[in-house]
Amino acid sequence: MVYAALLRGINVGGNNMVSMKSLKENFERLAFEHVRTYINSGNVIFRAADRDPRALEDRIDRMLEQQYRLTGRTVVRTKGEMVKVVAALDREDLSDPDWRCNVIFLRSTVDPRRTLKSIALQPEIERVVCCPGTWLWSARLRDLNRSAMMKLGKTPLYREMTVRNVNTTRAVLALMQQTPDSQPLSGA
Repeated sequence: MVYAALLRGINVGGNNMVSMKSLKENFERLAFEHVRTYINSGNVIFRAADRDPRALEDRIDRMLEQQYRLTGRTVVRTKGEMVKVVAALDREDLSDPDWRCNVIFLRSTVDPRRTLKSIALQPEIERVVCCPGTWLWSARLRDLNRSAMMKLGKTPLYREMTVRNVNTTRAVLALMQQTPDSQPLSGA
């Protein structure tokens, strides 16, 4: 299967600096194939024989801690899951330059709909579309700092998510679609 590993907090603001070359090599040591990274912020596309994304998250998190002393939590998505996220993006009107949309990928520990009910959204400045394991969050640019979603960074929930912009999300899916998934994995 083809997967994307979305790492939290890699190479952001000069913190948690990780070479993408080194990251790719460590993913290959985990016996993943067709490993590719996208931009310098912890997006890794790969093939794996394992069919359990949660088990892959655990393996990747252990490697990140051992190799880089990083304790962030990885979010792994299948190609099918990413297709659904981008399809949801395609249904949204993202043309208003006064609004910004981000894709918030949630760990499996988070129930997107139930958790969203506990967040005091401000409908006049932000909106959220709930997808399986993901929120498409949009906010008016001039009000970003007032939005409920921006305040999540100060909560424990923040450690259970990772954020990508729309362009990065689309690019990750495009790379996943270029990754062969029909040939046998070596050793499988």
